Amino acid sequence: MESPASKIAVVLLACGSFNPITHMHLRLFELARDGLNGTGKYKVVKGIISPVGDAYKKKGLISSSHRMTMAKLATESSDWVEVSNWESSQNEWQETVKVLRYHQQSLNNLYSSKNFDEVPPLSKPGRKRKHEAGGHLSIRRNQLNSETKGTPQLKLLCGTDILESFAVPNLWKREDISEILTDYGMVCITRAGNQAQKFIYESDILWRRKENIHLVEEWISNDISATKIRRALRRRQSVRYLVPDSVLAYIEKHKLYSEESEEQNSGVILAPLQRY
Repeated sequence: MESPASKIAVVLLACGSFNPITHMHLRLFELARDGLNGTGKYKVVKGIISPVGDAYKKKGLISSSHRMTMAKLATESSDWVEVSNWESSQNEWQETVKVLRYHQQSLNNLYSSKNFDEVPPLSKPGRKRKHEAGGHLSIRRNQLNSETKGTPQLKLLCGTDILESFAVPNLWKREDISEILTDYGMVCITRAGNQAQKFIYESDILWRRKENIHLVEEWISNDISATKIRRALRRRQSVRYLVPDSVLAYIEKHKLYSEESEEQNSGVILAPLQRY
């Protein structure tokens, strides 16, 4: 096992709709952190949630302002996961690889700074958090120096559905997949019986970079999905304990997720399919 001082610091980045954010989204971070830390090679120091922008044009996608607010509410109690507004604030849809580049460069710039004790958050300034005065969720310099080596590495956190989506024609550029796997790496949460290994074996591009794909088994099955949450809300069924209470209160206050909202972007071609 690696000595503590030689561990590689890792920041996990999850991109997606978060429409709405659920307990399962938050569990992905906990599972990934346990999985990577358990190898003895890595030390996960931070997690970032990056909601996609409205320009993605996915059917049923509500305003990014609502999705951002719900994500921030959901992470209020976390001392290591925060929300970034960079992707959602862009006028045009941003490919996942561009989001990774932005956040890795931000980490590089912050970590190379000579005069800092804490790295400020990557999301909006002035954000209030219960667990830390002033609203700053940060990577502490002494934490990195005492337990890790080098600038933190950014890795894409996802479910195996993202792996499988690589095979969908025109959804991803081949060079983007290659860059994600080569320069960053992925942490994929799998379920018992999932055929993630088989999918990697059957894909040449994934197979060539399989050492950068970290599969983490989810032994306690959790089938919560945003799609099912929205369906239940449209039918006026309870989703309590499936999403954080603060998120549910926000949904109810703003009357989100109706039959009308589910038709948002109906008939519109998804942004990556338009572009590629």
